[in-house]
Amino acid sequence: MKILKTVIVEDSRLARNELKELIKDYKEIELIGEAENVDEGFELIIKNQPDLLFLDINMPEKDGFQLLEMLDEIPITIFTTAFDEYAIKSFEYNTLDYLLKPINTKRFSKAMDKILGNQNKEVGIEESFNIDKQIFIKEGEKCWLVKIKNIVFFEIVGNYTRVFFEGNKALIYKSLIQIEDKLPKDIFFRANRQRIININHIESVVSWFNGRLKIKMSSGDEVEISRRQSVLFKEQLSI
Repeated sequence: MKILKTVIVEDSRLARNELKELIKDYKEIELIGEAENVDEGFELIIKNQPDLLFLDINMPEKDGFQLLEMLDEIPITIFTTAFDEYAIKSFEYNTLDYLLKPINTKRFSKAMDKILGNQNKEVGIEESFNIDKQIFIKEGEKCWLVKIKNIVFFEIVGNYTRVFFEGNKALIYKSLIQIEDKLPKDIFFRANRQRIININHIESVVSWFNGRLKIKMSSGDEVEISRRQSVLFKEQLSI
């Protein structure tokens, strides 16, 4: 049985106490810390690397979405919010779940069943690949929590990076170099100066001009691999 290290980031003491009482009924969940604002939460998460995060959306100074933008890797995240059901659905995130305050015991139990069920399904995933870690993407009013394995490719756009995933594309405010250092090298490949591709999302490979290759991705986009990188690509995939 995997124990989920858990952090609460919530500005309401009452809500934090509610969550702590509810968590006590689950031996699979270990509460390792709590914070009442985003900056404290950030330090707590960086230090302890939790598996599960209970996160308030609406907090003073910085909100929960801003905390997720500050993190390179996102734990399993359950939002705690005073928003009604219709408001929460306006966010295009794929977080695992959300809880409305005041937190209902039955609703909490349902969220935990979902988490623990998903954990059991993922037994056997090789942790070293890191492909089930999540990144947070926010563009305008749209928000997503995206697993690394579901990203098709990254593309440089000025000082930022565009991410292509699950039929979507959005900008994140980090350079491609920052991102590349954290990606699993056996899955993501630097195709050229502008793009890094996920080799698991390649649909076809064809020879191109001057020793280069052209790749068709699962998104339908075509990516050209530079001549130098084409040699490395063939070596990596043994083609």
